[in-house]
Amino acid sequence: MCGLTLLYRPQASPQQAQERTLSALQAMQHRGPDGQDTLAIGACWLGHVRLAIIDLAGSAQPMSATQGRWHLVFNGEIYNYRELRSALSSRWSFSTQGDSEVLLAGLSLEGPAFLHRLRGMWAACWYDQVSEEILLTRDRLGKKPLYYTQLGAGLAAASELPALRRLSGQAWDQDMDSCADYFRYGYTLPGHTFYEDVHELLPGHYLRYQGGRLDIQPYWRPGGERFAGRHDEALQHLRGLWDQALQRRMVADVEIGAFLSGGVDSSLVVSSLRRLYPDLPLKTFTIGFDDPSHDERVYARQIAQRAGTEHIEAVLAEPGPEQLQELLSAHMGQPFSDSSILPTQLVSQLASQHVKVALSGDGGDEFFCGYERYFARQFMRCYTRLPRLLQRSLEHILRSLPEPRQHHSRSLMKKAHLFLQAADRLEDETPYYAPRFYREREIARLWPGLEERGHQPPGLVAMSHLDDLGQMMLADSAIYLPQDILCKVDRASMSASLETRAPFLDADLVDFALSLPSSWHHGLRHGKRLLQAAFHDRLPDTIWRRRKQGFASPIHRWMSGQHLQKLHALARHTPLDTPLLQQMSREHQQGQRDHGYRLWLIYVYLLSMNTAGPWDKK
Repeated sequence: MCGLTLLYRPQASPQQAQERTLSALQAMQHRGPDGQDTLAIGACWLGHVRLAIIDLAGSAQPMSATQGRWHLVFNGEIYNYRELRSALSSRWSFSTQGDSEVLLAGLSLEGPAFLHRLRGMWAACWYDQVSEEILLTRDRLGKKPLYYTQLGAGLAAASELPALRRLSGQAWDQDMDSCADYFRYGYTLPGHTFYEDVHELLPGHYLRYQGGRLDIQPYWRPGGERFAGRHDEALQHLRGLWDQALQRRMVADVEIGAFLSGGVDSSLVVSSLRRLYPDLPLKTFTIGFDDPSHDERVYARQIAQRAGTEHIEAVLAEPGPEQLQELLSAHMGQPFSDSSILPTQLVSQLASQHVKVALSGDGGDEFFCGYERYFARQFMRCYTRLPRLLQRSLEHILRSLPEPRQHHSRSLMKKAHLFLQAADRLEDETPYYAPRFYREREIARLWPGLEERGHQPPGLVAMSHLDDLGQMMLADSAIYLPQDILCKVDRASMSASLETRAPFLDADLVDFALSLPSSWHHGLRHGKRLLQAAFHDRLPDTIWRRRKQGFASPIHRWMSGQHLQKLHALARHTPLDTPLLQQMSREHQQGQRDHGYRLWLIYVYLLSMNTAGPWDKK
């Protein structure tokens, strides 16, 4: 796992290009503490910081072919590199033992067609110094980030936005369409950033740049033909794919540990690892909260004891504004509202003291129907068919009762309030793209005119066998997963120089999950039916029966003290200093409504926009 830069500036001086590349790499030292180097090839400068996982003594980057024509910087891991190396060996004379040269050889010999053969996670920049062609590529699901911007007749690319800004050497203007998207979803939409003309390469795509022209093409789309077998055959096939996904992610020359939250997904990872590798020394890592409704440590301990792991815990205290500001400035480079990035960063810091790689349960909810909102949306459609008078009566009764601040997994009343909020936003979420924080009329009050702005989400692949629930899973996999979950995990883990790997995001497993009928995934009361049927013996009933909780932070409490005061201080003399903000704060403090997450979203925006990034301090 590493950080990369590419700067192609035909008109730039070598000294300027070198200074910008070194400055960008300095901003990403956390991504690669084991090595740093640059390479100048004519008008193209490549930079790389390395976190050594495979071929520790070799495979330094930037890497060049023995012929000297082709060059590569690469971030990630190619799990099937040994098989690919064997297949390419008749056409390439390998000088290293790692996966970097396999990627360099495959792209040089076969071009983008080679991407179909890769199993892993990656972002890569490849350069042909003869034709001056640049190829950027990103893994299928967007596990590894890659940002780029055109510089006149040139191009710059980097693993993180703060590094790209140093590399470009230009002032960036806020993209108001992305700002509107942020207030809807809490993050930018795929392909976009918070800045005009600064982009993120879409997952499953490659970009070709030559002679000042960009050509972006997909090489993969999720899903496939509907599974034609029986249910018992699906269970058998799932077990084989799952064990294969785990075995692929054990390819490393360093020790591997695992995150363990106590939920189904991470518990299944740990239990399955122990089953596959009974003698493997295994460390697991858990973060707890002092709020009992958010704390899951008791369940994590149960799995750790059952699997015989060396279990290590820590508790997250309420972060100060400075901690959040540093995370946003040095690692995100733009507003990002998911507060669970803070406990994810802490558990990554904890794990990095013991291992260099940790497995996670990310992706299990998206591809095996784990989110409660899937069922809620089905129920919502029935609710909206009730007579309007009856709806209003029910809503009036519920809204007259204070909204609990407990986690929704511990409170039916909390679930009822969340359901009413979702029902109120239903028309804004049709067609379904992702969960929303603010309705259009609320955005209009927060920031007049912003409700008319926004990007269109990327088009989803039409798969005739998917029903409404299946389409929701597909939309989450294309939008919510890369823009929120994977972005969060990458920045949080790499801030601690830790590589994370997610077996649920194995491409073969993903295609299979999306090929199945939604009814196999979700029943009347809960999701992950197929996982439970296939792996019921690998977890105790207490884990399978648990209500979905997620890795949530106690935002309701955090937004009642110093952070709320800071929010109002930042909001003065901005377009957001409105009666709606004052109303939400008052209701939240008085315990009438839990506006914690919606206030946090505004707070993060103001904190990000008020913070001078490291590029402005130079």
